[in-house]
Amino acid sequence: MGCYALHQIDITDARMNSILLYYIIGVNVITFMVYGIDKLKARKGKWRISEYTLLLLAIAGGSIGAWCGMKVWHHKTMHKKFRYGIPLIIAMQIGLCLYIYYNVRVAPY
Repeated sequence: MGCYALHQIDITDARMNSILLYYIIGVNVITFMVYGIDKLKARKGKWRISEYTLLLLAIAGGSIGAWCGMKVWHHKTMHKKFRYGIPLIIAMQIGLCLYIYYNVRVAPY
C-alpha cells in the first residue's frame, strides 16, 4: 500500500484577504442593484424578484448592499422581515467576522 501525499493549496493570507474582499464588494454591489431592479419592477407592475432571493443575497454576504438598497430605493422598508431581518443579518455577519478574526488561526506553511 502506498502513501499518498495530500497537496494543499498554497494561498497566502494576503491573497485570501484579496479574494474575500473582492467577493464581499461584488456581492454587495449585485445585491444593491437587484434591490433597485426589484423596486423599478414594482413601480411598473412587472414580474418581481422573490423576497427569498433578496434575503438570500443578504445572507450570502450582501447584507450591506441590501441595507443600502432599502435606504436608497426606499424598498422593502415597511416589511418586518426586511426592516428587522437585514440589520440582524448584518449583526450576525459582523459577529461571525469578529469570532473568526479572534479565534481562528491559519497554520503557517
